[in-house]
Amino acid sequence: MNSITIFISSVQDEFAIERRKIAEYIRQDALFSQYFAPFLFEELPAQDKSAQLAYLEQAASAEVYLLLIGSKYGYVDADGVSPTEKEYNTASANHAYRMAFVKNADKREHKEESFKRKIDNTVIRNTFSTYDELQNAVYASLIEYMVSHHILRNGPFDSSIHPNASIADLDKEKIRRFVGLAKEKRQFPIQYTEENIHQILYSLHLITDDDKLKNAALLIFAKDVQEWFASATIKCAQFYGTKIQKPIASQQIYGGNVFEMVDMAVSFVMSRINQHVGERTQTAQVDVTPELPPQAVAEAIVNAVVHRNYNDNGSVQVMLFKDRLEIWNPGRLPHGMTIAKLNEEHTSRPVNPVLAHPVYLAGYIEQLGTGTTDIIDSCLANGLRKPEFHQGDDFRVVLWRPEAQGESEVASEEKALEGVQERVQEGVQERVQERVQENASINRVVMAIRGNTISASEIKEKMNLKGRSNFTTRYLHPSIEAGYVNMLYPDLPKRRDQAYYLTEKGLLLLSKLLKK
Repeated sequence: MNSITIFISSVQDEFAIERRKIAEYIRQDALFSQYFAPFLFEELPAQDKSAQLAYLEQAASAEVYLLLIGSKYGYVDADGVSPTEKEYNTASANHAYRMAFVKNADKREHKEESFKRKIDNTVIRNTFSTYDELQNAVYASLIEYMVSHHILRNGPFDSSIHPNASIADLDKEKIRRFVGLAKEKRQFPIQYTEENIHQILYSLHLITDDDKLKNAALLIFAKDVQEWFASATIKCAQFYGTKIQKPIASQQIYGGNVFEMVDMAVSFVMSRINQHVGERTQTAQVDVTPELPPQAVAEAIVNAVVHRNYNDNGSVQVMLFKDRLEIWNPGRLPHGMTIAKLNEEHTSRPVNPVLAHPVYLAGYIEQLGTGTTDIIDSCLANGLRKPEFHQGDDFRVVLWRPEAQGESEVASEEKALEGVQERVQEGVQERVQERVQENASINRVVMAIRGNTISASEIKEKMNLKGRSNFTTRYLHPSIEAGYVNMLYPDLPKRRDQAYYLTEKGLLLLSKLLKK
């Protein structure tokens, strides 16, 4: 098929870099390069005709007209009109498909402000501040064009139209909250009213002219997201050791929309990692610093939700181990992106750009294209090991927790655990006997601690025990690992004034034992 000409129009000296980069992006993209041919006036060869006639001929014949609006109006001819506005008028008269992108500016020339108002009254336009924002908006607009013109029958998941959904399936309160966040974080220009809902959705590329919803609209604003996409969940688990094995300390599956899932998953992690308590100040405030930087945890989880493959039945998984946090998502890196590039500054290439843009507007992504480097920088600034990225059947991010114990101790614990597993395999009878003995040991510890916060020596004294090593390995550690006892200072296990108290699980067991 013949290529579809995209006429790129703007004041040339104001958008010289953006014009060239957008043209290169379209020409190099694996999908767009098959269908579109961008036109830049500065690339036109010398010819025997006036420049004005040449660019107006191209504007008249182009199927797609892409306009960039900034602060400058540009040169005006004898009619007092700039070449850019004449190009727009010509493209409009010839029924070109128009897409306008307005750069945020504190002040515009008077004629440019008038031209912008003219655009506002005739086409839906997007705003941008950085090139990455512009590129993502252009992507969404071109996908919209290809879908509406039946070039793409099955587009990317987030931009695909859902055949059965309508605006009635969306939660107005979620839309209202989003607009409030987007106004606060990114100066979103549209006020929330029920009458403006269609305009809000259209400006975000979440709905078509005939009110057909895209999948991204449901992921963000549906009353019940999982009714439409059952696998759009986050599975969170906390493990006692460094491997995926039972017993599991805690496990949750979170649903809701994109923002709700992210908030709950981040809370799951932050409430289960160690917190360093600083010195009390004169104002009676105490500084509490989590062992993992919250911004790195949030960024990794947001990236997993935004960049996952929603056509896959798998879920995002957040797994907290003794030595690390792992975030998995079903999906692969976009074309042209590599693990090496994730470790350095790179352009934004979201797998689901229609979904990514509202997430950015709501402030859940600080700057498009910097997510992985932000994760690395914040972890290194906190003295942690450099995070790792892995691509296999799933994409995985690893954030390393602080070194809580030496490698020899970890190795000895894992070796001991392997020994326990070997002994378990020796026979059901031996397993039952060990289980009974372990339960009896835990019961004694729980009865000794009761409702107090006491030291190991006090617990041992109440149990009438003398050998410390026997007490620690047979009684105290099993009680902690089984979730009945907590350390007062878990991040400093060898602290001299370490003390112990019962968890909710331990208090429940205590109540049962007292009844007996």
